[in-house]
Amino acid sequence: MRRITRIATVGVASAALALSVTACGGKTSSDAGSDGDKAAIAYDIGGRGDQSFNDAAYAGLAKAEKDLDINGSEAEPSDGESDADKVQRLTELARSGNNPVIGVGFAYAPAIKKVAPKFPKTTFGIIDDASVTGKNIANIVFNEEQGSYLAGVAAAKVTKTKTVGFIGGVETPLIKKFEAGYAQGVKDTDPTVKVLPQYLTQPPNFDGFSKPDLGKAAAQGQLDKNADVIYSAAGLAGSGAIEAASKAKKWNIGVDSDQYNQAGLANYKESILTSVTKDIEDAVFNLIKSVKDGKPQSGEIRYGLDKDGVALSMSNPAFADMKDVIAAVDKAKQEIIDGKITVKTAP
Repeated sequence: MRRITRIATVGVASAALALSVTACGGKTSSDAGSDGDKAAIAYDIGGRGDQSFNDAAYAGLAKAEKDLDINGSEAEPSDGESDADKVQRLTELARSGNNPVIGVGFAYAPAIKKVAPKFPKTTFGIIDDASVTGKNIANIVFNEEQGSYLAGVAAAKVTKTKTVGFIGGVETPLIKKFEAGYAQGVKDTDPTVKVLPQYLTQPPNFDGFSKPDLGKAAAQGQLDKNADVIYSAAGLAGSGAIEAASKAKKWNIGVDSDQYNQAGLANYKESILTSVTKDIEDAVFNLIKSVKDGKPQSGEIRYGLDKDGVALSMSNPAFADMKDVIAAVDKAKQEIIDGKITVKTAP
């Protein structure tokens, strides 16, 4: 697998053409661009190694390499980059023959809007955005609020202090879906439980997805206010929140990936009660497979509870043994699927 390292992009002439490449996934950099089908993902803020959103996308690309004989490429973001940098990155990936080219995160919407029409035979995927559309654009979206509702049910059932926290990386409509579902799940389960919401940064500052120290400080503030369960939807910054809650011997709820099983969080795994997972891995794999099969996906592709596109992980044995909590979560899940509960998408 070819991995384009993170660089600082300078103007139009700073070329992603001159990007350095590293070997990964068992292939040398000289293998990159060899004969065969090629697919690429362009990472969101935080890049690969965030133990969350980007790593889930990488898992889908790695699975496609293994199962579909795909040559995969990964492109890292640079700190403080502009939309023009993203346009350059996607253009380079498409020119190199990758199909599909997948932007990991809603921040790629303006870039895909510009680049996709120039490469009509290339499928462009974008995760977490449905605003930019086209015949060769696949919008991979999730019902995050539904999974977050289940997290709220679990949090309300396990809290002993009747206070739980929510940490959002950046206050955007997408992250507010996580907050909305979580708070509704808490209140529907136990109206006496207090929810403490906090956002780390405001757009256009997206540091709240990339700086663990911000998450750690926010979590410590919530712990000081008696929270004993903290749900973080903050990308790499969420790892700081997980560290803080773990050291205080309080519960964490992870996000996007099953964070209990993330190697980079192994020291804190016992505090990760569960995670709100999004099946980004299969979504990426399915899009790549559709292109390889000659039937490329396009338009909105939505993953919700009904398709197990969002879920609560059960990897922590402590959570799996909480029979009353699991029963409440399962009941809520079925009621959402049956339409008896409508989960809010905004607080």
